[in-house]
Amino acid sequence: MTVRMPRMSRQRFILIGILFFHSVNTYMDRACIASAVDYIKRDLSISAEMMGLVLGIFAVGYALFQVPSGWIADRLGPRKALTIVVSVWSVFTALTGAARNALQMLVLRFLFGVGEAGAFPGAAQAFFRWLPAKDRGLAHGINFSGSRLGAAFSLFFMPWLILQIGWRWTFAVNGLIGILWATIWLLWFRDNPKDNPKVNQEELDYIEQGRSSGFATTVKSSFAEVFTSINMSLAMVQYFASNVTFFICLTWLPSYLKNQWPDDPRAVYWSAAPLIFAAFANWVAGTMVTQLFQRGMPVGSRRITAIVGFTLGAAGLLLATQTESLYLFVLWFSLATFGVDMTLSPSWAFCNDIGGANSGAVSGSMNMVGNVGAALSAIVFPLLQDAQTGSANAFFVLAAGLNLVAVVAWCFMNPSRVSDRKLSPAAIRTRFIAMLTALFLLTAGAIGYQIHQSVRKRSEPAPLAPAPIVDVNETEATDEP
Repeated sequence: MTVRMPRMSRQRFILIGILFFHSVNTYMDRACIASAVDYIKRDLSISAEMMGLVLGIFAVGYALFQVPSGWIADRLGPRKALTIVVSVWSVFTALTGAARNALQMLVLRFLFGVGEAGAFPGAAQAFFRWLPAKDRGLAHGINFSGSRLGAAFSLFFMPWLILQIGWRWTFAVNGLIGILWATIWLLWFRDNPKDNPKVNQEELDYIEQGRSSGFATTVKSSFAEVFTSINMSLAMVQYFASNVTFFICLTWLPSYLKNQWPDDPRAVYWSAAPLIFAAFANWVAGTMVTQLFQRGMPVGSRRITAIVGFTLGAAGLLLATQTESLYLFVLWFSLATFGVDMTLSPSWAFCNDIGGANSGAVSGSMNMVGNVGAALSAIVFPLLQDAQTGSANAFFVLAAGLNLVAVVAWCFMNPSRVSDRKLSPAAIRTRFIAMLTALFLLTAGAIGYQIHQSVRKRSEPAPLAPAPIVDVNETEATDEP
């Protein structure tokens, strides 16, 4: 008589799906204000200079609160943490539609950034608790593909929605979507999968056996020890590089396509193509990480995937400098974004590997440095454009070089490496405080300078029109009686 084994439940797949829509929601909320800029300036009588501050203040709150919100996710657990942060940013998103002046808008957007800072560190902590190490790469890939698809979708959906119901109600709708997600999350998710009644014993055993294997030597380290380790420093360097390339898609790319190819009225719409490529890259990389891990390459699954990604990123950027065709440029830049987004899944899985129970704070630290890279790319891009042609080839070469630096960093990143245990607790604490302070200052300085540049650029007076040239002979003729 054949004994049928109980079928494993699939609740961890539901978790991945819920967090995918969470990722979509984060970028829909960010894109909403970009589509409403002209309406907000008109209705609130906000100057271009002040609007630059409104747009930039989000980045300040978002970057500076990466580590604190990651720490909260580690201490409270992802169930409470994500419920709180999604509810907070959703409320401030909705309230953005009720703003009556520039000051209210500034405060609301800063608080929105503070709330959204915990979005991805909280998801990283949820994946650590619910998924075995071999499945986290694909999970992170699916998760980040949601943010790219959300950004691409919003380029078309938000302007349409604003035309239908107005910019104020559009913010309210976005806030309501977030509250709905937070409610579902609170009702369904449990910090420990064994507390979810729909997770059977077979699935629980699968999760627990996978979590206990892998990189047990490093996950026992304290956050301060991991934060000051060589692994963490290298992870920050390579994430800085990937953000320098990718965030051009969300800042300068639309206007760059429009200005470089003014004869093509559809040029600006091609700015959505790299985002779609990036979404696809996250699925490819996530699958690659999972397959390599299952073939007995736990370190290589992270390293090989990331090195392939950064190599493609560098190649795409360099090829983009060699063409004057709009369509070839979009193709090569899409290849570059495909490459750098292949590095997200291994990067965040790596944070799970070295962070363990501190995955939220560790991933938040990496993400904070990544946002410094995003801010600096927005600052440097216009500075490196050719004054005569408007070409940004110098920036693309710089970004390609950073991608090659990231390749070198990944050659030395190893989640199995034990942290600096020879240091005393006091020495680790001192180094931790120094590094954290330096990162906070660097983040605030980079983003603050970005806002300053935006305001200065918008406040510069328009050049005076040249005085008309008067013909002396003509003047004398008109003066004759």
